[in-house]
Amino acid sequence: MIKMLVMDVDGTLTDGKIYISNTGEAMKAFNAHDAVGVRKLKKYDIIPVIITGRESEIVSIRAKEMNMDLNYVFQNVNNKVMKLKEVAETNGISLKDVAYIGDDENDLECFKICGFTGCPNDAMEIIKKRSDYISKYKSSEGAVRDIIEYIIKHK
Repeated sequence: MIKMLVMDVDGTLTDGKIYISNTGEAMKAFNAHDAVGVRKLKKYDIIPVIITGRESEIVSIRAKEMNMDLNYVFQNVNNKVMKLKEVAETNGISLKDVAYIGDDENDLECFKICGFTGCPNDAMEIIKKRSDYISKYKSSEGAVRDIIEYIIKHK
């Protein structure tokens, strides 16, 4: 039974593009449908978690908009597996009860240890091969919401 959903950001919650203005301001595009899905998790007692290798205030702002507890938003993480294990253990959750959504090679080790894995349709092939569910949607086009709906229905 899934008790925690861990999400990558770039290429999963966003389209993977990082827009930088000539003044250095970075912007990312998110999908409103994904936010609705993340908010639904509380109803099913599933803890939403973000673990990302980059750091951006944009991610914190978006997490707040999705009603996430910022104590479960981890940025600038060099070792995602270590952070994932730490968060699961702190919450008394077995890794078999953790779902993980990612899109690229830096998510692969987390895929190997989680009970359920999902990815957007435009994820890298190595991730698609390891995914329990491949969304019909691309990153930032509702893939996270689609995967959440699948988890709720099947897990």
